[in-house]
Order: sequence, then structure tokens, then C-alpha cells
Amino acid sequence: MLALIQTIVMALDLYWWVIIASAIFSWLYAFNVVNSRNQFVGSIGNMLYRLTEPALRPIRRFMPDLGGIDISPIILLLILFFLRQFILTTIAPLLLA
Repeated sequence: MLALIQTIVMALDLYWWVIIASAIFSWLYAFNVVNSRNQFVGSIGNMLYRLTEPALRPIRRFMPDLGGIDISPIILLLILFFLRQFILTTIAPLLLA
């Protein structure tokens, strides 16, 4: 059971970094730092969008319009942090006892 908990925590940690990479990429794309016509850049952006959008879309539906500021990645990171801590402090001790 410990291996399953560690695998879930690892997946949450990896997804944490994917969300951060997606936010940074969106800033670089918005400020024209990266070449949007480059096929490699486009494929990276498409991959990050496909990985993060299913989790961000429900959050964006409930968020008020803040005028161009998207804080849904921050809220998703807080949710992931809560899930990780809940698993490590509540569920893991119950299963390992």
C-alpha cells in the first residue's frame, strides 16, 4: 500500500511542475518571447495545454472575470497541495498503522 501512496504523491508532484511549466509558457507566448510559428514551440504549447486544460477548465467556470488575469493555475496548485498533504498526513498513517 505504501508503494501506491508514493506513486500517487509522485504523480501529484509531477503534475504540479506541469502546471508551473504551462503558466510560464503562457507568459512567454503572450509576451512574444518564444516564436509562435516554430513547430517545436507549438507542439510544446499544445502538449501543456492538453495536460492542464481539463483540470483548469472547471476552475475557470467558477472564477469571476478578473480582466485578463488568470489565477486558476494558482487555485489548482493549492488544491494539489491540499490533496498531497491530506494523503501524507491523514490517509497514509491510517493505512500504515
